[in-house]
Amino acid sequence: MSLIATVIETAEHTESISPFIPAGIAFVVLLALGVVTWSYRDVANRHSHKTGDHDAHTAGH
Repeated sequence: MSLIATVIETAEHTESISPFIPAGIAFVVLLALGVVTWSYRDVANRHSHKTGDHDAHTAGH
């Protein structure tokens, strides 16, 4: 048997991947990116002492 015939025969007997697996992977990746984004939410307020302006709502302009 050739390699191509073996691959085709094997592919016919395997079940397709569940649609929940890629959706779960995408959910985990987006959740991780959300956690990283959330962790930087207050960086401007933590470093406001460097601008000399203690008002958290201005950018020091």
